[in-house]
Amino acid sequence: MPKDPFKTRLEIAKSKISKKNLYNKKNDPSPIGTAFKLSTELVSAVAVGTIIGFIFDKTFGTKPWFILIFFFVGVVAGITNVIRSAKKMQNK
Repeated sequence: MPKDPFKTRLEIAKSKISKKNLYNKKNDPSPIGTAFKLSTELVSAVAVGTIIGFIFDKTFGTKPWFILIFFFVGVVAGITNVIRSAKKMQNK
């Protein structure tokens, strides 16, 4: 008795999906890499904010106000980036 074409297509689709899932599992980042990425995002946002504040203070002569303001802006931006990345990783 010949095989049903629908069952044949179903078996082909199942094998493709299982191969795809196997491939995705191999590309999961290591926990150390993930932690490094999140910490780098936080530290870089704070550093960039502080540097921008330092440049503004130097330009306008308002030391230390812009450094403090942009430091906290960098902290908020860094925490926001970390939360966004963590949610994205959790959804995967």
